[in-house]
Amino acid sequence: MKGIANKTLVPVYEKPDCNSSLSDELLYGMPVTVIKSCIPSINKWVYIMTEYQYTGYVKRQDLVLEECNQSYTKWEHAPKKRVTKVYADVLSESRVKGRVVMELTKGAIIAYCGLVMQEQAGWAKVMLADGCYGYMIDEFLEEPRNAWNVSEDRMRQQLVQIAMQYLGTQYRWGGKSPLGIDCSGLTSMAYLINGILIHRDAKMVEGFPVHEIAFEDRKPGDLLYFKGHIAMAIDERRYIHATAKMGSNGVVINSLCPEDSDYREDLAKGILAVGSVF
Repeated sequence: MKGIANKTLVPVYEKPDCNSSLSDELLYGMPVTVIKSCIPSINKWVYIMTEYQYTGYVKRQDLVLEECNQSYTKWEHAPKKRVTKVYADVLSESRVKGRVVMELTKGAIIAYCGLVMQEQAGWAKVMLADGCYGYMIDEFLEEPRNAWNVSEDRMRQQLVQIAMQYLGTQYRWGGKSPLGIDCSGLTSMAYLINGILIHRDAKMVEGFPVHEIAFEDRKPGDLLYFKGHIAMAIDERRYIHATAKMGSNGVVINSLCPEDSDYREDLAKGILAVGSVF
């Protein structure tokens, strides 16, 4: 059975318990596969797998499920767009005084119904996963990207550009939104927004497009792997990552060169591998 995330952020837990650790986060509109329902007497939790093969438990009420749900079918067949703004509102009317129906974060997915023809241009009609309609500023949305429609150099630039848009975001274990993000959340979202699915973890996994390359061959957009950590190369010297280190908590830029003020010796000397999709 398939499902769609139907909240701004849907927590994915390690166990069917809100007090357990967060293992991942779904952004609005992200698709999942429901593997099984839990606690039949309550039917409160479902065990899911994401499109990047991460698993965990989510509350059933946070999803629109395929089973006996006409709104799911409407959503499934509608054209989609992705949110580019850090935060964007879905409003009840195509004007700024409209009531906020849903709040979306960068990377969220919404069904797109087209531009609204009115005196004040720039509004788009959208559909939520539950079948309700709303309105958004059209320039906050873009067509899903096809990674292989651009040159390698351009794709590398885009990967770094998206990662840089999260600069200053606080660190959140399991997070992958501008409200809070972890190391693999940052790198996987930069790739996902650019149309590439990579493993959402600090390791290379067979079946995903990242393969190991030599350290000296790294280029912008390639991935640096450490023990339990991952970062993205900006150039030969610098990298961007989400760190929980006190004093530089969140998404920051650091250097591999000892002479730079933002050099981190622990990471520079702890690189285990470099990965690339190119």
